Amino acid sequence: MTQPSHNTRFPLKTPVALVGYGNAGRIFHAPLIQSVPGLQLHTVVSSKPAAVNAEWPDVQVMPTLEAALANPAIELVVVATGNDSHFDIAHAALAAGKHVVVDKPCTVTLAQTQTLLALARAHNRILTVFQNRRWDADFLGLQQVLAQGSLGRITHFESHFDRFRPHVPDRWREKDLPGSGLWFDLGAHLVDQALALFGLPHDLLLDLGTQRDGAQVNDYFHAILRYPHLQDLRVVLHGSTLVAGLGPRFAVHGTQGSFVKFGLDSQEDTLKTGARPQWGDAAWGQDPVAAQLTVQSSDQLATHTLAMPHGNYPAYYAAVSDAVQGRAPMPVGPVDVERAMQILTLGEASFRRGAFVPVVASQD
Repeated sequence: MTQPSHNTRFPLKTPVALVGYGNAGRIFHAPLIQSVPGLQLHTVVSSKPAAVNAEWPDVQVMPTLEAALANPAIELVVVATGNDSHFDIAHAALAAGKHVVVDKPCTVTLAQTQTLLALARAHNRILTVFQNRRWDADFLGLQQVLAQGSLGRITHFESHFDRFRPHVPDRWREKDLPGSGLWFDLGAHLVDQALALFGLPHDLLLDLGTQRDGAQVNDYFHAILRYPHLQDLRVVLHGSTLVAGLGPRFAVHGTQGSFVKFGLDSQEDTLKTGARPQWGDAAWGQDPVAAQLTVQSSDQLATHTLAMPHGNYPAYYAAVSDAVQGRAPMPVGPVDVERAMQILTLGEASFRRGAFVPVVASQD
């Protein structure tokens, strides 16, 4: 049950149950939930209560999802478990009258996602996906540049999420399970960012690879999204686990200039150290790597560095708090959730066919 808060920005505090306390739950969700004055990390569903209470001594630990859903105090459920379990957990939570945040991807099929969205509508509840990388420093900075029109009409957008991880770790994401692999992992972020900027493409082509020794699932992807209705804009989304010499994170070109940004957002690495963001911390999310902005001026090209705004993952959960308490719509709304899942699954179909596949907008 929502309780009063002592923060004027967040007058109420919504109790949250976090389901799963692996890397996603422990590193990302728990500290980000607790960073927002409008939310309370009330319960964690986990089989390892000692591990949870060692870090969150005031949080209740329950061994089963059913026990958490039976608690009328819980209003919001966050699903941070394996991808192939997302549908069943989110379905149970929505049926119990709870709002739901699901770690990306929403589910492992488009049909499952559409079923959950219909259930959320039927129960007048929010279903959203944890797309924290909309609040990466570089993506926020890029959005500012695009809004200013500095690059003119965008003709080529390239987004890379490359790492050098030659050894395959023993974890569920690397197993041959539904929804595993790099495309449904990091690709889910890149797809969401591209759709947030440009909307649905006309068609797409996806290439997948399984390149590391001992890999069971894809650890390489290269997607091309075509936008003939935006004067043949091309969007390239790329991810690999075998890139030691990293190139740009973003390379965006337009009729009047280019935006190039190296380096990954710092927030994930900061969270992995055990740091806990505090609401209003002006130092949080600082990006030490500036972008390069090259624009045409007086028939000449001029290049200068552009500092990025601070990244702000807590802002995602602040938006969740606002949406649950009826103050504002959820930025990652139902249309965004469905479209991202549509592109992920169409990408798989493209890879199987070895051809571009058309993208048809939902009639809803």
